[in-house]
Amino acid sequence: MLAKPIIDILVEATSVEEVDNRAKRMEGLGYEAKGAYGIPGRRYFRKDTPKGVREFHVHIFAAGSEEVERHLALREYLRSHPEVALEYSELKRDLIGRRSAGKKAYVAGKAPFVSKVVQEAVAWRRN
Repeated sequence: MLAKPIIDILVEATSVEEVDNRAKRMEGLGYEAKGAYGIPGRRYFRKDTPKGVREFHVHIFAAGSEEVERHLALREYLRSHPEVALEYSELKRDLIGRRSAGKKAYVAGKAPFVSKVVQEAVAWRRN
């Protein structure tokens, strides 16, 4: 599947507040703390290489969060449904081809597809 060369890490924590209390430790490892960054209940960290190329995303949620289920369901669904992964790749390739529109347009362009597939993925995983 077409994807950015960035390692995404999903973590479940017993306390998101404790993650906030320890954010300085992540910053000491070179991560930038971004707080919820648009997703309630998440703590998001990102890290770039010394040359400024994004290398890691760390998404931390409280254990048992529906967001964790959603993320894992989407990953497993795309792995198990290569035709959907291909469709998603083609959509992303098309949106990338419109670079002049920018990152916000890219994210907005993916949103309807991702929303639909996430719903399918969660239902599929629960069955």
